[in-house]
Amino acid sequence: MIYLDNAATTWPKPPQVLRAAAGVMAQPFGNPGRGGHKAALRAGRVADACREAVADLLGGAPERVIFTLNCTDALNLAIRGLLHRGDHVLVTHDAHNAVMRPLAGLEDRGEITLSVLRADEKGLLSPESISEAVGPATSLCILTHASNVTGTVQPVAELIAAAHGYGIPVLLDAAQSAGTLDLKTTGADLLAMPGHKGLLGPMGTGVLYVGEQVSPRPLREGGTGSASESVHQPDILPDRYESGTLQLPAIAGLLQGVRFVRTHGAEIHEYETYLFDRLRSRLSAMPEVTVYGAGDTPHVGVLSFNLRGRECAEVADLLDQRGFCLRGGLHCAPCMHRWLGTQGTVRASVGPFSTEAEIDSLGDAIGQILQEK
Repeated sequence: MIYLDNAATTWPKPPQVLRAAAGVMAQPFGNPGRGGHKAALRAGRVADACREAVADLLGGAPERVIFTLNCTDALNLAIRGLLHRGDHVLVTHDAHNAVMRPLAGLEDRGEITLSVLRADEKGLLSPESISEAVGPATSLCILTHASNVTGTVQPVAELIAAAHGYGIPVLLDAAQSAGTLDLKTTGADLLAMPGHKGLLGPMGTGVLYVGEQVSPRPLREGGTGSASESVHQPDILPDRYESGTLQLPAIAGLLQGVRFVRTHGAEIHEYETYLFDRLRSRLSAMPEVTVYGAGDTPHVGVLSFNLRGRECAEVADLLDQRGFCLRGGLHCAPCMHRWLGTQGTVRASVGPFSTEAEIDSLGDAIGQILQEK
């Protein structure tokens, strides 16, 4: 099997991620924050270490690292926790449904209004696109750092600076770029990330970094292990947003994934870019293959293509029969596909453990499919 669906979840994971997650289940770990005995304290130290590792990766404060179920959960916390009736929201043309569905639900109920930022022919946004869309009620700008369809990376530092010029906080969706960015260079007020993609952790992990200038309302309230004498939700972070038992085995695995990325992050990004360019060059040389996204823009290792006269789902199935794991369809990003003018694409996404041989094998397989028409 050749796995090239890392935009959905990375595989394989570093061995230390697997050992850490399994170790929490096999050894006497208690419930973090729920007790003063050794097992509970041991569990708390794992959660604290992971929080500190993520904060170090981002250049932020550990208490502002909020553990969530996944990136979708983090985005929902930020969106539903910040917006009020009458607010106006700016959103990108390449937004994932994890952003669009919460917003569309609020818009359908008449609670908010939306404006989609204008992109150029390469799919890039500019500070002018924000200036054109800002209104008196604009209260939040949500940016997608890297498209999960084309891999195109937006100039978010410039965009965030433009939004801040109008006093508008920015939520950054870093689902496809976690591990490659930090708070200082982007300036984001809130940053949502999955733990199981670029951070190489297990599924069931996510992070919302909550900056000092914002304070979303909690979506869940309940036991936190702190301030137990009160029936009211505590205000201290991270407890304010982390009611209920943490997914400690996954967090233990995430800790090791983050440590791996902190050590090898620049090398991983360079290698994935090389593999992306290698695949793009191979597919672009095939007249019957359409590759989406501009090749001369910054990108992550996500590439979409179609074969002329073939449905994307059919191509993905044919590749699956040949042992390749790629995703065909809309990739939960219908807005992006409307912008591209497609009904879906086949998506290949590389990871740190993908190889040149796998990329070349995919090119060979696509060539064979074209010959079979």
